[in-house]
Amino acid sequence: MSEINKNLHQERKSYDQSTLRIHMVDNDPIKQFDQWYCEAESFGDFEANAMVISTVSMDGRPSSRVVLLKEYSNEGLIFFSNYDSRKGREIAANNAVSVLFFYEQMQRQIRIDGRVEKISEKASEDYFKTRPIESQYGAMVSQQSHPLASKDELEKEFQSILNSNKKPQRPKHWGGYILKPSYFEFWQGRPNRLHDRIYYSFEKKSWNKGILSP
Repeated sequence: MSEINKNLHQERKSYDQSTLRIHMVDNDPIKQFDQWYCEAESFGDFEANAMVISTVSMDGRPSSRVVLLKEYSNEGLIFFSNYDSRKGREIAANNAVSVLFFYEQMQRQIRIDGRVEKISEKASEDYFKTRPIESQYGAMVSQQSHPLASKDELEKEFQSILNSNKKPQRPKHWGGYILKPSYFEFWQGRPNRLHDRIYYSFEKKSWNKGILSP
C-alpha cells in the first residue's frame, strides 16, 4: 500500500465579505435564521436547505450526514428520513442532535442544537404525496443504511415496482422529524481568523444572546 502524506498547511482563504455584530441580529433566532436562509437562497446556485445533521450512537460514537431541510417555523425545523436508518435508530436512542448549514459562498455557517421528535403520521403522509413518484418508490424499496447484497438487485426491484404502476404507499418506517432548537450560533468569516460569532441559548422560556470568541 502506497504511503499518502498530503500537507495542507498553506491552504488558506481570506474571509472578508461581511461583518456580524450583536446589534445587527434579531432578538429572535428563528427570525435571524429566516433572514440568513432567504439571503442564501437568493445568493447563488446551491442548495441552501442542505444541512449536516449529527447524531450519537448508544456507545457514544458520533455520525454526520447531509439531509435537506423541508420546512421551518417558530416550532422548529422539519426534515424527512427512514426511521430504520442509522440516523433514525440513533435518534430513537438519543434524540439530542446538532445541525450545521455551511454557506461557503457567503462565508457563513449556522449551527443549531436541539432535540428531535417525530411529526404526525398525517403530516408525513401529506409530504410523502408531494414527492416525485420515483422518490416515493425509492423510499418503498430502500432499507436505508442496511448492508446491501447487490445494487443490481435493488435497481431491479425499483424498476419492477416502477413499471407496475402500483400506487405508492408511504412505508411506516419513513416519515418526518422536527428539530426543536435550544441553541443557535451564527458565524461570519472575518479576516485574520477573528470571526464573528453570535449565539442564542434558550433558558427559562426565553432566548438569550451573546458573543463568542472566535
